[in-house]
Amino acid sequence: MAKKIALAAVLLLTPIMASAQITDFKAESYQDENGNELNYRILKPAEYDTSKSYPLVLFLHGAGERGSDNFSQLKWGVNRLAIPEMREEYPAFVVAPQVPEGEWWSNLRTEKGDTTTYTVPLREDPMEPMRLTIQLLDKLEKEYAIDKDRIYVTGLSMGGYGTFDLLVRYPEKFAAAAPICGGGDLTRAFLLEKTPLWIFHGAQDEVVDVRYSRKMVDAIRLAGGSPGYTEYPHADHVGAFVKAYRDPELYKWLFSKELDR
Repeated sequence: MAKKIALAAVLLLTPIMASAQITDFKAESYQDENGNELNYRILKPAEYDTSKSYPLVLFLHGAGERGSDNFSQLKWGVNRLAIPEMREEYPAFVVAPQVPEGEWWSNLRTEKGDTTTYTVPLREDPMEPMRLTIQLLDKLEKEYAIDKDRIYVTGLSMGGYGTFDLLVRYPEKFAAAAPICGGGDLTRAFLLEKTPLWIFHGAQDEVVDVRYSRKMVDAIRLAGGSPGYTEYPHADHVGAFVKAYRDPELYKWLFSKELDR
């Protein structure tokens, strides 16, 4: 109990403490057979032992962290998984790809001010960064001792959309997911009926309307699912994912999930 209280206290500290550990994420680059490239960072378990198997957390960043520096994607949220106490409590691989400037995780687009329809429905083929990310996951699963029954995905803002995008394409791949300040294709919400989900949003979000998360929650529930949903009544866009990633219950919940094959 004392250990968990100490971990909760660490998570509530300022982001400076977490940012001091982000250099533990190793810079890497993935190339497909045609030379298409995806920058990413990877954090390995602190005491990596190839005789064991470890969960993997895929983190999808927001639009403001796009680029080619292979560093900006660590700005929000994911850096908390590099805190020594977190690495001890939850030994895992953490992978954070970076979307190039001007590109997107998901090809789903919303009409500004419209919370009922999408101007471009989710298309059959994923966006290029997502396509490469899917290939990257397959590559990492072959290279490292990764528990295929404990692969998780979380993302914020643009990455929240990306999380839903990835889940409906591979609904049986991920043991759990936490989309934050995002939205998804309501017509495919039925595919997420059995996926353990904890969705977060701020009621005062000025960037991604909170109704996008509300509608996804309603659609998944209508299909028979039971997603968790936390709406912060006074949080704006950034405030919501800061609060979500500081919540020790999120990690306790996430790492407790395992695919039932």
